[in-house]
Amino acid sequence: MELYELFIIAVSLSMDAFAVSICKGLSTGKPRAGHCLTCGAWFGGFQALMPLLGWLLGVRFQGMIVSIDHWIAFILLGMIGFNMVRESRGGEAEELDCSYSPRAMLPLAVATSIDALAVGVTFAFLQVDNIFLAVAFIGATTFVLSAAGVKVGAAFGGRFKSKAELAGGLILMGMGAKILVEHTLLA
Repeated sequence: MELYELFIIAVSLSMDAFAVSICKGLSTGKPRAGHCLTCGAWFGGFQALMPLLGWLLGVRFQGMIVSIDHWIAFILLGMIGFNMVRESRGGEAEELDCSYSPRAMLPLAVATSIDALAVGVTFAFLQVDNIFLAVAFIGATTFVLSAAGVKVGAAFGGRFKSKAELAGGLILMGMGAKILVEHTLLA
């Protein structure tokens, strides 16, 4: 696998995490460096871990993983998005949406990295020369884009906080629906 191919894969896998990071920045308002680093670490870490796990699972579990990854992503993103939409209408939006705790970040990190698990399985088929270099590159790319996404979201979210939160929730639900449609109707 060429470096440019790995770069395209890394950026593609990072887009879900980047979008969620923008939503986190929207809900935070004025993120500190720690917020950016937290998003980068969670999303980058899981984007590196999942392809490694997928590669380790290899051919044996390929059918099972590919057949349910879209449902897992759809359910997690849908639940998180619905919660954001609901809370944008109520008074408790700050409590959940601004949280960078492991309880808040873990489901987001898992939801945005499910596709990376399937990519890891394909890495086993492609016989990637250095899987550790490949997953480190994917993780680093996601880290940078996710950390930047928090700042990008904050820059646009201060003036329209509840509308931005509503939009963020709708985006997450739309991403989940898009994954489901791509894997069920277009497959």
